[in-house]
Amino acid sequence: MDLIDIGINLTHDSYDEDRDAVLRRARAVGVRQMIVTGATLAGSTRALALARAHPRILFATAGVHPHHAHELRDEDLPALRELLRQPGVVAAGECGLDYFRNYSPYAAQRQAFERQLILAAECGQPLFLHQRDAHRDFIALLHNAAQHAGGRLRGVAHCFTGGADELDSYLALGLHIGITGWICDERRGQHLHELVRRIPPERLLLETDGPYLLPRDLHPKPASRRNEPQHLAHIAAAVAHWRNESVEELAAHSSAAARALFALAA
Repeated sequence: MDLIDIGINLTHDSYDEDRDAVLRRARAVGVRQMIVTGATLAGSTRALALARAHPRILFATAGVHPHHAHELRDEDLPALRELLRQPGVVAAGECGLDYFRNYSPYAAQRQAFERQLILAAECGQPLFLHQRDAHRDFIALLHNAAQHAGGRLRGVAHCFTGGADELDSYLALGLHIGITGWICDERRGQHLHELVRRIPPERLLLETDGPYLLPRDLHPKPASRRNEPQHLAHIAAAVAHWRNESVEELAAHSSAAARALFALAA
């Protein structure tokens, strides 16, 4: 298979002891390429360093997650702009709004998000988007950005866990949809079984969001709760099942969609 994990937090310290082994295990099950998520300026710099150490296998995003929105200062914007222009950086983000954790005040989150929407457009980068319990404000800011981009946006609604209305609004804006192991969660993810069938094949992307969101239905259960890219094959099998297509078909169109959106070299 040829799978692409479009969202892996590979700079997380839980991978420090065995990062190379994590990459080998991923490659062994067909995960050919991975996009390393940047969530702070420092983290984005580390993500880019990993991408440069593994060319054509790893790529990076550069951005400030809403949890860290209060850390993004005026004087930081030139550094973020420079990161977004670096070869190996393929998206702006992780950026967006998170009113569930509220680690940053609402106003700071909205300001940081607006700034990153502007930088993404300026640098010609697609968006790597995060939203939790903030859909109304999130979609309003995206609509404003879309008006300046001809009505549609390039990017992915990362780790989609929402309902039909949210899905429809993202698709209408031209966004891709990232599906994680949330679809394997018998408590919270069953609504995705029907919704994944509504995502056009050219807009469906796969991701682990490791080390988070370990699929709950893995058998046997891993000794560690840490998620890693090798489990993307399990997620792909679940998504393919609910879409009534083969894993090979899913891998082919999701990887083609990822390469097209992020301009990944095969």
